[in-house]
Amino acid sequence: MSASRAFNHSEVRSAREAGAVALLLLISLLSLRAQASDEADGIAFFEKRIRPVLVERCYECHSVQAKKSKGGLLLDSRKGLLTGGNTGAAVVPRQLDKGTLLNAIRYKDEDTQMPPKGKLSAEQIADFETWIKMGAPDPREEDAGSGTRQTLTLERAKEFWSFKPVARVAEPAVKDKNWPFTPVDRFVLAKLEQRGLKPVGDASRHALIRRATFDLTGLPPTPAEIDSFINDSAPTPEAFTKVVERLLASPHYGERWGRHWMDLVRYADTAGDNSDYPIPQAYLYRNYIIDSFNADKPYDQFVREQLAGDLMPHSSWDQRNQQVIATGYIAMSRRFGSVVDRYPQNLTIDDTLDNMGKTFLGLGLSCARCHDHKFDPISKEDYFGLYGFFHSTKYPFPGIELLKVQKDFVPLIPAEEVEKLMGPHKAKEAELEAEVKKYQSEMKSTEKEKEKLQAQVAKVPKEEQAAIAERITALERRVNEIRGPMGAATKKLEQHRNAAPKIPNAYAVSDGKPADSNVHLRGEPDKPGELVPRRFLNVLGGKQLPPDVAAASSGRLQLAEWITAKDNPLFTRVMVNRIWQHHFGRGLVSTPNDYGSRGSAPTHPELLDWLAGQFAERGFSIKQMHRLLMLSRVYQLSAAGDARNEVADPENTLLWRRQRTRLDADTLRDTLLAVSGTLDRTPHTEPHPFPPMAKWGFTQHYPFKDTYPTTRRSVYIMTRRLNTLPFFTTFDGADSNATTPRRDSSVTTLQALFWLNDPFFHEQAKAFSARLLKEEADEGRRIQHAYRLAIGREPSSMEQKALADYLPQTRTKLKSSGTPAEQIENKTWESFARAVFRLNEFIYID
Repeated sequence: MSASRAFNHSEVRSAREAGAVALLLLISLLSLRAQASDEADGIAFFEKRIRPVLVERCYECHSVQAKKSKGGLLLDSRKGLLTGGNTGAAVVPRQLDKGTLLNAIRYKDEDTQMPPKGKLSAEQIADFETWIKMGAPDPREEDAGSGTRQTLTLERAKEFWSFKPVARVAEPAVKDKNWPFTPVDRFVLAKLEQRGLKPVGDASRHALIRRATFDLTGLPPTPAEIDSFINDSAPTPEAFTKVVERLLASPHYGERWGRHWMDLVRYADTAGDNSDYPIPQAYLYRNYIIDSFNADKPYDQFVREQLAGDLMPHSSWDQRNQQVIATGYIAMSRRFGSVVDRYPQNLTIDDTLDNMGKTFLGLGLSCARCHDHKFDPISKEDYFGLYGFFHSTKYPFPGIELLKVQKDFVPLIPAEEVEKLMGPHKAKEAELEAEVKKYQSEMKSTEKEKEKLQAQVAKVPKEEQAAIAERITALERRVNEIRGPMGAATKKLEQHRNAAPKIPNAYAVSDGKPADSNVHLRGEPDKPGELVPRRFLNVLGGKQLPPDVAAASSGRLQLAEWITAKDNPLFTRVMVNRIWQHHFGRGLVSTPNDYGSRGSAPTHPELLDWLAGQFAERGFSIKQMHRLLMLSRVYQLSAAGDARNEVADPENTLLWRRQRTRLDADTLRDTLLAVSGTLDRTPHTEPHPFPPMAKWGFTQHYPFKDTYPTTRRSVYIMTRRLNTLPFFTTFDGADSNATTPRRDSSVTTLQALFWLNDPFFHEQAKAFSARLLKEEADEGRRIQHAYRLAIGREPSSMEQKALADYLPQTRTKLKSSGTPAEQIENKTWESFARAVFRLNEFIYID
């Protein structure tokens, strides 16, 4: 269906029919193929969450190494899982109700409870369910028991494209010398000419300003902005340069590109533990991200601050605080469980390493937690060499079910001021704690003596039993006497703690006790192997901390410098590919978080290296990269098709046209608010209205679930890890539990139904209708105004003609259905507004 098609005489008959037509329209407009799920992510999930459990809890009885395979079931190969044992397949991908494995680990049947020595944790069982829903991805193609073998060894990695140094690439020669605007165009055109293909024509100015405005701000252009560009008498390249500069200077630029970064670093306002404890201070890190993009902070500095800002020099207290807040990146690592004793800090560090590897290096590191990486040149020693940096780091504690207080947050005022405020409070707290401990000690000794006497009473002569019973009664009275004042003292201590002076602090990290880490055998922290010095990946040089640095600090600053070094080929390649992806809909490397052997090779390797070189030479300026890409001719191409090109390159990997893209969930919501006139464009610089810590009673069964409605941009919405808002779930929002390198663009009936029935959608249609009625009295101009606001163009003559029938028919239908006369006009335009919001052009960008 044509993108410009809106209404048809035979389709638009009534308000009721318009709803049905809209559903068909939406289904048709969502007919673009959804992006395939990233296979590498599924394999990483298996390696990180499934294989360690199989090795630790199942291989003893169900592997070729076992003395006897129980039930004929082998779980040390993919074939073994799918074939199963005597009772059938252990796993049937994507079918939870089939296969024997889930039933066994859930302990549903007394005869098949596995592992027999103890049930897996609820979280481990949930991981198996998630894995099976994903299709049970499993890279173990070898025969059972053959072990793991790296596809890429250190030696072979020297010849693998992503680990080679970034090459200095000359611009290629092209036949059509008049076509390119920039060097980027030469690289693209050279590939096309090699295949005998030609790019399509240039985009219209209407399409171009809409494309650029969404790309850089995530908001639609206003009619005034469109008119300014359309009416600019300068040649399009010159006029478009002005548009790009204006958009880069907009404060909304940082909100849009900050959101991209928040996707990568799995930003959330809650911790992700079983109770999903809130983090009121998290917004400071979000604001740091947005401000950094707006200020065009050099990317290498941006990354160093997030890894080691607390260890970097500073010239002012404000700079120090911003650098500390930047380490919210590490603090943002997910928390697990609900217990205090044996708190699973290793899982939080693993989450840090997983995200760091994928975000900055395009490498999945977690697969090496239990064994050498099967595919990439990363050993378990590499993994634990990195683990030591974060094992030596003090993470803030956000609170959990069994300890409902924050600890180890980093103060944003000098230590002497903290001591001045907290000194008297701590002294009083120590006094109250001593009182509580006194009662606890007396209670414990009394209970112990009572239990001892109760054990003796049956062993002594009857004449002595009465005296012992009397003593037991006296002790029980004493227990009751102690319980009251002990409870009062405990309550007084809690009240004192909750009344602590408010110290401005950040959800950030600081250095802990420096220490290298042992290898965790089979990934288990309580099974230490050899000690591994803190160092970088061998494939990237393997630099090791000097002894004096290793003894004095975590070494995160040195790690940050190794990651951001100009001779690290992954650092620049990964980021320029991300920038390209957000401008062109797909990266030159289509697996943006996987530059290893399972990832995709670049479609334009010379262009990727040329861009990586330019990025470093231009001071790691992200805004300079926007200019370089957006002012190219390939960026300004039309999205129109070409029959010959479609046959030769149906996936458009050679970039002969513009890739049509769907608005992501955040942009879709923001656009609805912007067009309806309800968007609050002011930044949200204050904390969310979380309840005071004294009232935190969140548990695994009653986790934090608050929502704080807002009409500000989606980037400012309070984000929960365990309970995502339905709008973002429906339209493929980011997963705040793991890095999201690219948003999916799924096509589901649920989306169509949401667009028809959700109250938020209808509220915005109502507000849009009210705006139109207020701003334009003439019906014809009102329709034009609606189109310009929503999709940036005038309605076609066909659309105007269709609406000339649709509007009066809708009024007639409303009247005949009993709608009060004073509501008919509003309802008519609300129906029109809903139809406009369902247009292809509203949801897709050409």
